[in-house]
Amino acid sequence: MRIAATADLHFTPQNYDRIREPLSHVRDDADVLVIAGDLTNYGKPEEMHSLLNALVRLRIPIVAVLGNHDYESGQEQELIRLMTTEGIKVLDGSSYERDSVGFAGTKGFLGGFGRGVLTAFGEREVKAFVQASIDETMKLERALSMMRSEKTVIVTHYAPVIDTVRGEPTEIWPYLGSSRLAEVIDRHGATIALHGHAHHGHPDGKTTAGVPVHNVALSLLMAQSPPCPYRTFEI
Repeated sequence: MRIAATADLHFTPQNYDRIREPLSHVRDDADVLVIAGDLTNYGKPEEMHSLLNALVRLRIPIVAVLGNHDYESGQEQELIRLMTTEGIKVLDGSSYERDSVGFAGTKGFLGGFGRGVLTAFGEREVKAFVQASIDETMKLERALSMMRSEKTVIVTHYAPVIDTVRGEPTEIWPYLGSSRLAEVIDRHGATIALHGHAHHGHPDGKTTAGVPVHNVALSLLMAQSPPCPYRTFEI
């Protein structure tokens, strides 16, 4: 299967116009398009309506997760409904299989990496924060526990490893993802993991167990030579 992946579209008509023409070729290069979150800029249904009008014209199966921007207006369930109505497979602690390849995903959450992972100690606000990270991790665990396919693609918005956030200011690394996600990926195994969110991070990394992790934030993809609004993987 050929998988095209992108993230962080942050839809506005102006933003989309600059990728409209190259994105129109995605059907020639891939069998499935993965969007790893932040489809919209402010999480408004009208933004999603406009984006969906463009995406359906691509005539390619789409698998997606939401990102933090898609939660901004508190209407994430309406966004999911709109996407699902148009046939997009939205992963939210769920899985999807196509042509013997499984896709499992969730938004994920922040919290830090390795020894720097924030733990649930002290103020109740800190415990609530950590619990949100654990909840997202358990959603990914649930999605992977349902998988039976030989090849598995993990889709999150937040980064599961520190490798792919390098390039961002070190001060914000804990806000770009959590290695709790990688622990689940390694426990269940996967063929590849895709994420966005780290706009100025690094495109490639690995989990401790060696699962390839790729940051497909649009800004990174458009900075490559030649620029392209998606990156293609064959599994």
